[in-house]
Amino acid sequence: MTSLIIQTGIRAGILAEIQARAPGAPPPPGILPGAARDPATGAPRAVVAGIGFRHATTSEEIVALVAEGLRQADLAGAQLAALATADDRASDPAIRDAAEALNVPLVAVAVEALREAGRRVVTRSVRIEALRGVGSLAEAAALAAAGPDARLVLPRIASAGATCALAASGDALPS
Repeated sequence: MTSLIIQTGIRAGILAEIQARAPGAPPPPGILPGAARDPATGAPRAVVAGIGFRHATTSEEIVALVAEGLRQADLAGAQLAALATADDRASDPAIRDAAEALNVPLVAVAVEALREAGRRVVTRSVRIEALRGVGSLAEAAALAAAGPDARLVLPRIASAGATCALAASGDALPS
């Protein structure tokens, strides 16, 4: 799998434990419904899954959480363009294996880019904010990797050992 580093200014039993948003429920403030589609053409946009995870988390748990996120956002798995996480966690076998299982590149997001994107997150974790300087690692990673015009499609959801958020880029996927 390919690994990229984003710099500042560049653009299961497990499923039962996932914090779910009821299908059809309105998105939280700051989330635009339909952000995964280009408003002019209706074409699907590139969607990035931002991932935060604990050291003991398995790739299977990450894959299941991404699948649940795509389901909650009413997106097809084929629209997933990449997984993104903090640069210092990108070498962990669980995230690398999850990216390989999903057949998408893994984007390693630099600290500066996480903090830049962190201004646009809608979820706040006191623990993650103290450790990382952002309210949600998953949301910040998704937004940073999807680019400067990215919008959250799905705010952070969680399983026992991981978090996932989805962001859509400003670019439509090729047909």
